[in-house]
Amino acid sequence: MSRLPAQRQPRGPRRPRLSRRTGLGAAVAVAAIMATVGCAGGDIGGNNPASSGQSFVGHSYESTYYQPASRPVAPPVSGTTVTGQHLSLSQYRGHTIVVNFWGSWCAPCRAEAPALGQLSRQLASRGVRFVGIDIRDQPDSAAAFMQQFNVGYPSINDPNDQIALDFHSTVPPADIPTTLVIDRDGRIADRIFGASTYRQLLSVINQVTGQTT
Repeated sequence: MSRLPAQRQPRGPRRPRLSRRTGLGAAVAVAAIMATVGCAGGDIGGNNPASSGQSFVGHSYESTYYQPASRPVAPPVSGTTVTGQHLSLSQYRGHTIVVNFWGSWCAPCRAEAPALGQLSRQLASRGVRFVGIDIRDQPDSAAAFMQQFNVGYPSINDPNDQIALDFHSTVPPADIPTTLVIDRDGRIADRIFGASTYRQLLSVINQVTGQTT
């Protein structure tokens, strides 16, 4: 099956790509690649639980931008947040949505968290909404992380990687952290591997929203 046309913006060493196949084969590909390049023992879709303080096999920032005609529709995502509320991405229909897959046990997630929190506050008036997907974590640990790094936007608790696997037939996350930017039409416009800086993520959001600053 052919790949989605994409304009790539590599910023570091190239890494293995996830298969675009659907079904069981794609789920297996997600697990296999995460076992190779993700947080040690915390692969998305794998069977090895992550634990607090695990080391992370880091990679450089890399962004893949999808042209408007080639953007896959984001799957319906809903779940219970770290603080116990129900959240669905459909609540933000018509907004640009930044979806960040993270875990309190992941060192690069700590590095990028302040920038994510700052941008979520700064861009709210532009209609940009942020949602976290907290992977293989305990709600208490995740809540402490969010308080420490001043992350005010909600995060859905995903201890069994179900939400991550919901993306496997579209634009799947691979490493932790992975960030997806969904446009106002509910289509995935960009995928970022690795920790983002403030300027890097702002540049991606501006590109997706058509802003120049």
